[in-house]
Amino acid sequence: MTVAIVQFGGSNCDRDAVRALSHLRIDAELVWHEDDLPEDTTGVMLPGGFSYGDYLRAGAIAANSPIMAQVREAAESGVPVLGVCNGAQIGCESGLTPGAFTTNRSARFQCEHVYLRVENADTPWTAAYEEGQVIEVPIAHGEGRFEITDEKYDELDADDRILFRYCDENGVVADGTNPNGSKGNVAGIVGESDSVAVMMPHPERATLPDIGGTDGEGVLLGFA
Repeated sequence: MTVAIVQFGGSNCDRDAVRALSHLRIDAELVWHEDDLPEDTTGVMLPGGFSYGDYLRAGAIAANSPIMAQVREAAESGVPVLGVCNGAQIGCESGLTPGAFTTNRSARFQCEHVYLRVENADTPWTAAYEEGQVIEVPIAHGEGRFEITDEKYDELDADDRILFRYCDENGVVADGTNPNGSKGNVAGIVGESDSVAVMMPHPERATLPDIGGTDGEGVLLGFA
């Protein structure tokens, strides 16, 4: 039983993910994007970084890496798949989830702690939380603004496929609590199956007690 952490050229959060999962006693293995998923793969994580230098569009080139066909097949068979930051961009670009992530409203790279409100606690990635709970995790991205058509956004909302929204410490969702201009303050969503999720904030950076809070642990427990 192994969570495969897919490494792309430019990944820089892959080892962070391994350490965070190991802390939670979840076996994890680094897998190069030109190799195959291990036979005992029970989960897949697409980590953060700057795959292919974010050329063309962030995540667009990595979405066509050889291993991604296997990742899509694994997702279709029910294997949990989580894309974080650049991994979220890759997830959208590869069709695992709808929408796209594009340049922040500020047009600047932003690295800071944010608050997230749990919108749907009935998924593997949010089962450790309560609906409406506020957690604090870091972001580090220049292209984190979630965009989708109004029609598709309404579908996501109606189908409870929005995992997290940016908010303040009291759970209030407002434009001023939106760090990147994401539509509807969306910070994370699930695909057609809730075993597939993407999110822009970094739960693996809010898991180890020695380097900060542990509010992100619950997300990674979706692999347990």
